[in-house]
Parts: sequence; C-alpha cells; structure tokens
Amino acid sequence: MLRITNLTKVYPNGVVALDNLSFEVADGEFLVIIGLSGSGKSTLLRCINRLIEPTSGRIEWDGIDITAASPREMRRIRRQIGMIFQQFNLVRRSSVLTNVLAGRLGYTATLPSLLHIFPKQDVERALENLGRVGIADKARIRADQLSGGQQQRVGIARALMQEPRLMLADEPVASLDPATSHSVMKYLEQLNREQGITILCSLHFLSLARRYGTRILALKEGRIVYQGLPADIDDRRFREIYGEEAIQVEIR
Repeated sequence: MLRITNLTKVYPNGVVALDNLSFEVADGEFLVIIGLSGSGKSTLLRCINRLIEPTSGRIEWDGIDITAASPREMRRIRRQIGMIFQQFNLVRRSSVLTNVLAGRLGYTATLPSLLHIFPKQDVERALENLGRVGIADKARIRADQLSGGQQQRVGIARALMQEPRLMLADEPVASLDPATSHSVMKYLEQLNREQGITILCSLHFLSLARRYGTRILALKEGRIVYQGLPADIDDRRFREIYGEEAIQVEIR
C-alpha cells in the first residue's frame, strides 16, 4: 500500500530530521512508530501527506508518487488520508458537529464550507461518526467544553469524515491520562480491525506500542533502528532505541 524509499528531510537550520528511510506498509497494518522526542516520528507522518515537504526520496501510495503530486492531485490524495493530531487541532469556539464536518472540506465547495453549509447526508454522517466514538450526545456543544479524551475522539470522528483508507495518528494520546489513552487507542484498533483502515501511529510508550501495534518501526536520530514484531523488542532492543539509562514505563 505504502512504500517509502530513501526519504530524507533536512530543515533550513541544518537539522537532519529523517535520514534516508526506506520501508513498506501493507494494507490493513497497524504500524506503530516509536522513539525519543526529536527522533523524527512527527516529521515522518507529516511528510507522508506532505504537510511537510521532504528534501529528497520517494513516497508511493497505491502506485502514486506522492512526492511528485501536484497541489490538485494532493487535494485528491489527502481525501483518503486521515490525520489525528497530538493537540487535537479543533476550533475550540465552534460546536463539536462543526469540527467534525470540517473533515469533509476536501469534498465541499469553498463558499458553502465557509458559511458552514453542509449537505444533509454529511451532517448525518458526522452524527454517525460521533456515535461511533461514543459522544453523539455532545454534537451541539462547544469543543472547548469537552475533556481532553473527548476532544481527541472528535479528532477521530473528523478524520473519519474523509472516509480514509489510511490514518496517520501523530502521538494521539500524548496529552491524555493512562485510562483515557487506552480508550482512544481502542477506537483506533477498532477502525483497523473492523473497517480495515491502515493505521500509522506514533507513540512514546513501548507498552502501548506492544498492546496495539501489529508491527513496530523504531526511529533514532532520524534513522530506522528497528523494524519487526512488538514481542521481539527485548531489553537490549529497548536500550538501543531509548538509550542505556531509559526505564520502561507501563501504561495500564
């Protein structure tokens, strides 16, 4: 489904965020990307949908070279790639329903969307997706009245409005407590297993990666230091990824 070849990102200040990465992701995988802060996890995800422009390399999705796509082509491609952000990225003064409907902007004419005018079927789909993440009763209240976990569920519902085949989740539970983290991760797991949506999810905690990932990709200083099954990361591998002084923290 997704093939990354020699992907490199060098920022203008000279920082090498990604250093010649190559890997593949199959349809239906739940790939978890782990590593320390600054290892390149967020940059990788944002290069895949070109929120960040790669310096060099190739990103192919369903045979399409994303790195060579025109702005018009990228608009079409992004319709099928959902994105979930660490800080939720909601319009806090707008209603939950309006925030979810923002996921249809790639399909909606500009003027109606600016006026918050959406087709009836889109409103029905938004309410259905809110029900899917367990907060349909919050549709009419402002986003800033929700808890952090509820706001992240709005982010998931918004991404589902794109009817994505690929979901990029950039540290989606970093701002949440352990119990809420599992709640959000279970929704992603459900989308992966029941709808076949391919998930690429960056996480800090190895315990979450082991619980939810079908495969793990570990980054260190912009390079891949591990690819494989969660169960194969032993103490030696853990220290290689996180450093000799690192201590494993369980998120229960």
